[in-house]
Amino acid sequence: MGREEQVEEREVLDSIFPDEITDISDTEYRILIKLDLPDDDHHGGDEAPEPPTLILSVRYPENYPDEAPILDISPPQNATPYPHFSVAADKEQLLKGLEDTIQENIGMAMVFTLVTTLKEEAEQLIADRKAADAKAHEEAILAAEREENKKFHGTPVTPETFMKWREGFLKEMEEKQRREEEEKLAELKKAKVKEPVRLTGRQLWERGLVGKADDEDDDSIPTEQVQELKIGA
Repeated sequence: MGREEQVEEREVLDSIFPDEITDISDTEYRILIKLDLPDDDHHGGDEAPEPPTLILSVRYPENYPDEAPILDISPPQNATPYPHFSVAADKEQLLKGLEDTIQENIGMAMVFTLVTTLKEEAEQLIADRKAADAKAHEEAILAAEREENKKFHGTPVTPETFMKWREGFLKEMEEKQRREEEEKLAELKKAKVKEPVRLTGRQLWERGLVGKADDEDDDSIPTEQVQELKIGA
């Protein structure tokens, strides 16, 4: 009974996967499974990566389908590495993901169901990893934006930060005033050295210097001239 069901299933599989199935023996064969992925890895002018392919090896035990088939997963020879997926690394997880399907189909031909389940499982695994990478990339961008925005928002004002700012501001103003006074003093010193201060006529009068000058001039006039001026008068 088991052998008849095995032959019948093998004939059906040959009609479904005419180019993908390869016999190894009467009770063993391989099915090439090419994953279907959205073309979201194609950016700009870059060539889209080839979707990954895996090989499901199936061997019938004597009592199949009342007994689970013996399965193995491997990559094709010279397979191009694909981001987010590795047959060698993901093999154990993929096989474990088929266990429930096997148990649900014990007693029935199940290889087609296993191929479908394996294909969907591998495609979902890749989709989840892409989504995780996209989320991490987005979070990194948002974190960088938050750091950049901190430059424009400044430090939140609190009583402590205000007092610290005020103390620094007062010190800065004192230092600025001290420098300005030093500069003015230096300029005054240079002015005194270069040119003596000239007083206006009003300043001479206010300081009483005009009268002194007249007295000095009067003292310089000879007495004889003074007498002559008196007689003439």
